Formats: sequence, structure tokens, C-alpha cells
Amino acid sequence: MTRADSSTQTSTPVRPKASARPRRALVVLSGLALISIVCFMTIGANSNWSFILPFRGAKLMALILVGYAVAVSTVLFQTVTANRILTPSIMGFDALYILIQTVIVFFFTSQALTALDSRLQFVIEVAVMAVFSGILFQWLFLSGNRSLHLLVLVGIVCGVFFRSLSGLMQRMLDPNEFLVLQDTFFASFNTIDRTLLGVSAAIVGLASLIGLKVMPYLDVLKLGRPVAVNLGVPYKATVSIILVVVAMLVSVSTALVGPITFFGLLVVSLAHAIARDGRHRHILPISILLGIICLVGGQTILERLFEFNTALAIIIEFIGGVVFIIMVLRGAMR
Repeated sequence: MTRADSSTQTSTPVRPKASARPRRALVVLSGLALISIVCFMTIGANSNWSFILPFRGAKLMALILVGYAVAVSTVLFQTVTANRILTPSIMGFDALYILIQTVIVFFFTSQALTALDSRLQFVIEVAVMAVFSGILFQWLFLSGNRSLHLLVLVGIVCGVFFRSLSGLMQRMLDPNEFLVLQDTFFASFNTIDRTLLGVSAAIVGLASLIGLKVMPYLDVLKLGRPVAVNLGVPYKATVSIILVVVAMLVSVSTALVGPITFFGLLVVSLAHAIARDGRHRHILPISILLGIICLVGGQTILERLFEFNTALAIIIEFIGGVVFIIMVLRGAMR
């Protein structure tokens, strides 16, 4: 070996492993998530821990559950649809939630809505949304190859139909009945029902256990249906399980804080930009950590810095909507 060859070999830079960037991102985001949680629980406490810990702890648990549910459901939904623009909320889940509330008041009065046990009502809502989504997703994805345009169109049509039907029923209600019903439409991060936390945690845990069964197939499903089938993936069974998990997670997040259309898109898009690695073992935890940071950190800033002068959901929807428009325009220019 000549001196030139040896000098060439020693001067060649060693490329870092592809997984180094996602691992560093996980460490940094884990630290930021922990800092956000500590700040949320301690800033402005004034040593009144007997009141602060239960009050903020319940809200913190709800924020973490919502961040986890939205992030995981969006990643799984984009994997099934093989498209990074779509989110489960586009399919009209928020409009269906409002329709369920309206139907209860329309047929059974507002007294029945307020007297109904919140945990039982929550389970009923999740079950109805899961059944609807299962039927819809099966028709869209399992009964044949559907185009992206048809998917978006069906989601928009379902949302418009649910909102129109809800609006018709609301106009026929007594004004006092409508006032009671209207309070259920504007759930926010500041008015989280604590009685639903246990039920929500149980449903999220069950959905996560079910989702673990299909984890080995997610990276293959991302390659498309023909490739997945050729590689031996039980496509119909796997996609059915994923869609049930997505429906359960979206139902939980919607029932706890109300509809958040673009939050999942925002979190997952940031996760892809940070990781630059499409493997689910990296995208899923990064998306979850980003969801927790955005919700817990954002709620801390709004409560302690802005003193509830604005709503976190409004900011999230605005930023997420901008990200959605940018992604659509980038796809159209390619």
C-alpha cells in the first residue's frame, strides 16, 4: 500500500450511523418533556401542595393522554393510508362527537344528558365512534383500492353531513336545552372532566396493547398493500386492527378535550423532520414526546405567562393548519 493510499483512507470521514440522529432526538425530547412536566407542576405552586398536586396532576394526566393518543393515532393512520397529509380527524370524528351529544339532548332532553353518568356516556360515545369508523374504514381500505381524492371527499362529506344533521336538530331545540348542549361542544384543556381520566387511561392502555400486536408489520405496511401482501403480511387483519386502535384513541382525545383537527399532523410532521428516519420505532416515540411537550409546555406558558388570555387549542389549530397548507402546496409542486 502506498503512502497516498494510506493517507486517503485515513482522511476519509466516518459517517455516523443512521440511528444516531433519532437516538439523540429521543434523549433531548425526553429531557424537554420532563422539564415541561416539572414546570407545569411547580411554577406558581406557592407551597400549597395539598391542593396543587391533585388539581394539576389530573390535568397533567389528561394532557399526556391526549398527546399520546393523538400522536399514535395519526402515525398509524398515515401508515395505513400511505400518506403523510391525512389525519383521523379529517374523517369527521369531531362532527360525529357533536352529533352524538345533539341526538341525546334532542330525543332525551338535556336533563338526561346531565343526569347520565359521565363514564357511561364516555363509553357509549367511544363505542359509537369506533363502530362507525370501523365500517367506514373497511369500505375505504379493505373493499378495494381507493384513491386519495375519494378518501378526502368521503371524510369531508361525512363531516358536512354530521354537522348539517346536528344543526337541524339544534335549531329545533328549546333555547334552554340548546344552552346546556352548547356547553359540551367547547371542551378545552382548561375544563377537563376528571371523572373520565380513569376510563380514558384504560381505553388508551387497551388500544396500546392491541396495537403492539401489529408493530412488527408497520414498516412493511408503509411500503404499500402489494408489497405487504407479497412479504406475507396478513393485510386485512392487520389493517382492521390498526383502524380499531385509531378509532379508540381518537375517540378518547375528542371526548376529553374536544376536536383537535391539525394537532396530530403538526406533531408527526415535526417528528419526521427531526428524525429523518421513517421507521416506526423512532417516529412513534418522537411523536409522543413532541405531543407531550406541545400540550404540557404550551399549557404551562399560557397559564403562567399569558394568564389564560388565550386558548392553547386555537394556537395549535392555527400552526397545524399552516403546516397542512404548506405540505399540500409542496406536494402539488412536485
